[in-house]
Amino acid sequence: MTARVIDGVALAATIRQDVAMRSAALKAQGTQPGLAVILVGSDPASQVYVRNKVTACQQAGLYSVMEQYPVTMSQQELLARIQALNVDPAIHGILVQLPLPPHMDAHQVIEAIAAEKDVDGFHISNAGLLMTGKPLFRPCTPYGIMKMLEAEQVPLRGAVAVVVGASNIVGKPMAMLLQSAGATVTICNSKTRDLAWHTGHADIVVVATGRARMIDGSMVKPGAVVIDVGIHRTPEGKLCGDVDYESVRQVASAISPVPGGVGPMTIAMLLVNTIEAAERAQHNKAT
Repeated sequence: MTARVIDGVALAATIRQDVAMRSAALKAQGTQPGLAVILVGSDPASQVYVRNKVTACQQAGLYSVMEQYPVTMSQQELLARIQALNVDPAIHGILVQLPLPPHMDAHQVIEAIAAEKDVDGFHISNAGLLMTGKPLFRPCTPYGIMKMLEAEQVPLRGAVAVVVGASNIVGKPMAMLLQSAGATVTICNSKTRDLAWHTGHADIVVVATGRARMIDGSMVKPGAVVIDVGIHRTPEGKLCGDVDYESVRQVASAISPVPGGVGPMTIAMLLVNTIEAAERAQHNKAT
């Protein structure tokens, strides 16, 4: 068996096309969807991510503002800037690129973003809504993965799913979304005893550990669907994920590649969250 490849690039392109149509419809009603992206410092990886997000916005007809500040910016200054964007009617989504410099408290910064503009879905009220099955915003990476599973027609109701990684950004919300769809979900982490036992019994494995090639073919049940969230650069300069792609693709029924899998979907779902925020704002304005 060789796994079919889940093409995140092609699926993201379809979603972005839909966003562009929804954006045009909103513009016809007098509302241009707007996203503000804030970057503090000059981390090279963060700069690439932010540039990709802004470019994607522009291509889909969204108004986007990229604000880059020096690493010396104080937390108070950042909070004041977020407050100004919270009340700016031209901005429907606010994203602060993580990680922040060490002198800033990421939790406080995220909580400063108005919940209705928190297009990352990280605000505590949005996390709570997700927990109760009534999300306002779904975090972009887990949301993108759900769309990938949907596009592949992977049956979720009654499926056994294992999420490896328990972060607030990917692991926990991923588990919530899978559970809401009817899957039986186990969240594993770096302390999990006999990780291979858990992954080896799963129909769906989502890996978001930040450890290169941590899951190999011996740890996956034949026919499982494997989603790789990680991205790393090997000593040879090539990109790889948290999954050992070559060995797992010999066992799985479907696998997301790195690059070209989850990454493009994360950005596509950021656009979806922004357009949803703008549509809600337009609806509130109309009523």
